[in-house]
Amino acid sequence: MEYCNENIKDVYHELFDEALARYNEKQARSDRRIDDYYEKICFGKQEKPFHEIILQIGNKDDMGAKTEDGQLAAKILDKYMQDFQQRNPTLRVFSGYLHMDVIWNKVLRVYCVHSVCKMGEIGTVCTKW
Repeated sequence: MEYCNENIKDVYHELFDEALARYNEKQARSDRRIDDYYEKICFGKQEKPFHEIILQIGNKDDMGAKTEDGQLAAKILDKYMQDFQQRNPTLRVFSGYLHMDVIWNKVLRVYCVHSVCKMGEIGTVCTKW
């Protein structure tokens, strides 16, 4: 099941372009200006462009997709994902999937960008959680 699937570059522009413009306006030296914040993060040595969260309930032996417990696990993970953004306002989910294989257990994958830490006036991706 796909919850969302946005282009990460578009999400970066949405989150950081305004702050990036303010940051660049204040730079007296042109070599300190940042042209593309996403590219800067991708090629930097400290930050990660996104984080992946993987949630799993049980394993294939006790939470098989066809079992009652497996269906309950799917409902729990679905509810978790539905409320994820509200519970985590400093994270911006750009991609989320619930994998429900025929035999295997349920795995929820959430990809998000941290949008609140500050670097001057530009929000930055946190290096640690």
